[in-house]
Amino acid sequence: MAGSLAASASFPSPGSSPATSIRSSKSTTGELPDNLSVRGIVAKPNLPPGKMQVKSQAQALPKVNVKTASPDIEETMPHSAPKTFYNQLPDWSMLLAAITTIFLAAEKQWTLLDWKPKRPDMLVDTFGFGRIIQDGLVFRQNFLIRSYEIGADRTASIETLMNHLQETALNHVKTAGLLGDGFGATPEMSKRNLIWVVSKIQLVVEQYPSWGDMVQVDTWVAASGKNGMRRDWHVCDYNSGQTILRATSVWVMMNKKTRRLSKMPDEVRAEIGPYFNGRSAITDKQSDKFAKAVNKIGTDATNQFMRKGLTPRWSDLDVNQHVNNVKYIGWILESAPISILEKHELASMTLDYRKECDRDSVLQSLTTVVGDCTTDVKQEAAAIQCDHLLQLESGADIVKSHTEWRPKQGVRSGPEGV
Repeated sequence: MAGSLAASASFPSPGSSPATSIRSSKSTTGELPDNLSVRGIVAKPNLPPGKMQVKSQAQALPKVNVKTASPDIEETMPHSAPKTFYNQLPDWSMLLAAITTIFLAAEKQWTLLDWKPKRPDMLVDTFGFGRIIQDGLVFRQNFLIRSYEIGADRTASIETLMNHLQETALNHVKTAGLLGDGFGATPEMSKRNLIWVVSKIQLVVEQYPSWGDMVQVDTWVAASGKNGMRRDWHVCDYNSGQTILRATSVWVMMNKKTRRLSKMPDEVRAEIGPYFNGRSAITDKQSDKFAKAVNKIGTDATNQFMRKGLTPRWSDLDVNQHVNNVKYIGWILESAPISILEKHELASMTLDYRKECDRDSVLQSLTTVVGDCTTDVKQEAAAIQCDHLLQLESGADIVKSHTEWRPKQGVRSGPEGV
């Protein structure tokens, strides 16, 4: 019996509120009047049991309007916990986590914007976007030679340099705001289903960059006859400024649906005309020299090499659904003798595109070399000229090419250099 009384004094019954229990206990000691609760609020005596139960359930909610069974009675119940300075503070762990997240994000952005590597050339054009210079007539972009872009001799391959040329050409059109929905086509070209196709490329390579070198590529355009456009490039080493490659090309328009060449509309000429630049990367004298070499080599050829069964892969096609022009270079060099590739490097090349190639084509590559390139030691230390022909196995010519090769650095005549 005494235990029951003690339990009832310590734990109030469900039908009574904490305020009523406290009032009863305080009344026995004489500390508080009977009509005051622990918060000093005047309690209403003789509340109905239903109202007492509602008040007991609503004590955990902050300031809610409690409606009793009687519709004309409405009371506002404050939060049961006392309002102290500590309870009014925010959750410190969540606040600290938010501050840390903001700080780390800001530090990351600052690192990207203010990154200073050990090599100064790494900071140049960090994102590789490129920019237009010289009164809007020249586009410049920098490229870092990657490890997967070098060959067996630890220098960049000719395909790598050609890909840089193509990339800057497209980025030039895009940066100038002339890119339509085609592969380098202007808005007026896209309206007429016209695309650019390369007709001829001439390039001179003075040196090859190595892994980790930064190259700077400048490109610009000019008129070529009535219906063509000429695009030139000048590639140099970013640090030393020495010329790496000079190239020029001629582009014509082709209807994307009929696959036939087309004249340049006046609307397209008005789009690209303001960007024409009369500067030339390769002079007319040098271009004529290439043409004479091509015409002369046919009478002096002594060695011929062939590679058959070349087929395009799906990855060799571009968005215009024909083989990318850079891929032809790899096919042309497939038939070059290995002795030339090991001891010589490509010094110049002329590419004359005759017909496009699709994914179902089967091709063969032919290379004609002047002189004996396999046994003559003196020939290894001299320049070599080659004629190349890439054609369908049915006989139609795809690309004609002429190349000149010079000995690689370190290759000497005599047994010691072999």
